[in-house]
Amino acid sequence: MDMNRYVEKFVSYLEVEKNYSKHTVLNYRLDLEEFFLFVDKTPIELIDYLFLRRYLASLRAKNHKPRTMARKVSSLRSLFRFLYRENFVKSNPTTLLMSTKIGKSLPKFLSEEDASKLVEAPDLLKYAGKRDRAILETLYSTGIRVSELVGMDVDNIDLISNIAKVYGKGKKERIIPVGENAVSAVKDYLDSRKEKSRALFLNSRGGRLTDRSIRNIINKHIVEASIQQKVSPHVMRHSFATHLLDRGADLRSVQELLGHVNLSTTQIYTHITTDRLKKVYDKAHPRA
Repeated sequence: MDMNRYVEKFVSYLEVEKNYSKHTVLNYRLDLEEFFLFVDKTPIELIDYLFLRRYLASLRAKNHKPRTMARKVSSLRSLFRFLYRENFVKSNPTTLLMSTKIGKSLPKFLSEEDASKLVEAPDLLKYAGKRDRAILETLYSTGIRVSELVGMDVDNIDLISNIAKVYGKGKKERIIPVGENAVSAVKDYLDSRKEKSRALFLNSRGGRLTDRSIRNIINKHIVEASIQQKVSPHVMRHSFATHLLDRGADLRSVQELLGHVNLSTTQIYTHITTDRLKKVYDKAHPRA
């Protein structure tokens, strides 16, 4: 069997059994296509640990970032675990591969004041302003990912019970609370909407908004709110988590709200709050 057949079987496994998103599957495919260019005509049974080391050395020579290297190693591991389990190879050559260390950078977030300024920036006398207000309120109120936001349908949000259903990474479904201000903004937007569509947030042509459209909307209102900071939809998510922890929310609850599989992913936000506490302490304590 040639390498392409192995890739197709592996990709099918990711889509059907693992239920990975299209974006994740595409990244795996691109990483493995690069690997198979290096493999060329080498039979798969001759690919061993030393062969993989030579491949990774060739990648490092291209000055890939640590995060990219870590993803490529992860792609190789996943592929060979699959091939070994399905008896396409007699051993797994990736078991001895070391993971690339990635330095964790602290997420950027808005102050509570700037978050309010941004959310309240749209002009509610205009239809587009009502839509944008509903989008910004929903992002800040729920902390959902931009992909989860644009994938929402009208039926996914219950404006009486103040809850929403979103589909996160790996198409995993979760139920999240929606704040009163966000519910009110969404109601106002839907009441003024003339288009009939199952999608919750629409563009000017009546189609579903894209990730890029949401970024453009945020950029527009950042300028209007005179906020001197780059803000992406993910910064809204970071702000949501940071402000909850600042006001006493426990880490497990924030993990659940964000849809993180591992608590360690959520723990990055504790570094922000701890750092802020230290600054307050240094300023206020007489013997600090």
